[in-house]
Amino acid sequence: MSPLIPAPLNSLRVSKYQIPAYQNFPNTSLRPFPFMIYHSVFPSSTSSVSASSIEAHLRKVGIVEPAWRYTMYTQHHYHSTVDEVLVVYSGAARLCFGGGPANPDKVEVDASVGDVMIVPAGVGHGLLEDKGGFGMVGSYPKGSGNWDMCTGQKGEKENQWEIIKNLEWLKGDPIYGDEGPVVNVGETTEEGH
Repeated sequence: MSPLIPAPLNSLRVSKYQIPAYQNFPNTSLRPFPFMIYHSVFPSSTSSVSASSIEAHLRKVGIVEPAWRYTMYTQHHYHSTVDEVLVVYSGAARLCFGGGPANPDKVEVDASVGDVMIVPAGVGHGLLEDKGGFGMVGSYPKGSGNWDMCTGQKGEKENQWEIIKNLEWLKGDPIYGDEGPVVNVGETTEEGH
């Protein structure tokens, strides 16, 4: 397996979004960290992009630990105990971030092979449409323990929101290590809302 080489930072296109709370989904309202998309980090035209090569790259960088290979649940949900890193290794899909398609501040994304999504704890997400063979590697910060699944129920707001407020941010960029958009979260590249 040949190692994956991410796009150079100076040519990386990044979209960042602050998504206000919506119903019982806190989104990015509790911490200053945006939902981010790294567009086409890994060249989808090469056969070297696979779940195994993505997992090997993430382990080599050492910020997150790959945990699963799957699509995205259609049930809109968020995690209160961890930030999540999603890397697409196959197919394409339309995804929704923000707690559901009725949210006027939602972010809909057409994700495809080589895209990376940095999903801060609290940001709701769900699959709108699988456009064929969609698969991702899901990863969480090393040493973070178990992740949870919150679906926007009433009782979650009192319990999980406080947990989210106290979470530490990622200790480095999961793709680039000591530099990159996660580390330089305050710097401007391409902004969403």
